[in-house]
Parts: sequence; structure tokens; C-alpha cells
Amino acid sequence: MNTTLRITVLSALLGVASLTFHGCAVQRGQESVGAYVDDATITAQVKSRFIDSKLVDASAISVETMTGTVLLSGFAKNPLEKTTAEHIARQVRGVRSVKNEIALRP
Repeated sequence: MNTTLRITVLSALLGVASLTFHGCAVQRGQESVGAYVDDATITAQVKSRFIDSKLVDASAISVETMTGTVLLSGFAKNPLEKTTAEHIARQVRGVRSVKNEIALRP
């Protein structure tokens, strides 16, 4: 399972890089192609670290990055999982800030 998620994340990153090198325009606001690739790299690294963590369910937490700001959303089983996910995201190179909107499951 972990290998499958890691391959999916890395494939998505490679797809973004491939589009970049073929000269496709970026449609995410005013963000440059380089910034878009940086954000995709940050997202992939955060998700990869979630997969490696035994405390975070990578399939239950979404990660989006825009100009270095990481948005975490989804559901955590407990407060420890929520704070661990935020801590992991903050440790990734290039992350400027983290918005933790993960909800706790009832």
C-alpha cells in the first residue's frame, strides 16, 4: 500500500514536470511555472512523509500547496494525528506556512 501511494505521488510530480518542460501555461493565479513546480514538489514531499509515518493516515489527509503555503484538510482519528501531520508538513524544505484545517473524526 505504501509503495502504491508513493508511486502515485511521484507520478503526479513527474506529470507536472513534464507539462512544464513542454511549455504549457500555468493557470493557478499569477504563479510562475517555477513556483508551480516548487509547490508540486512540496506537496509530493509532504504526502511521501505522511506515507512513511506510522502516526498519519496519508489517504485521509489532503495536501495542497500555493506559493509555499501548505493547506492540510481531511480527517484525523485523534489530535495526535492532526498535530503530527502539521509538524511533518512544517519540516519540508520550502514550506513557508501551514494551514491545518484537518477535522477530528467524531
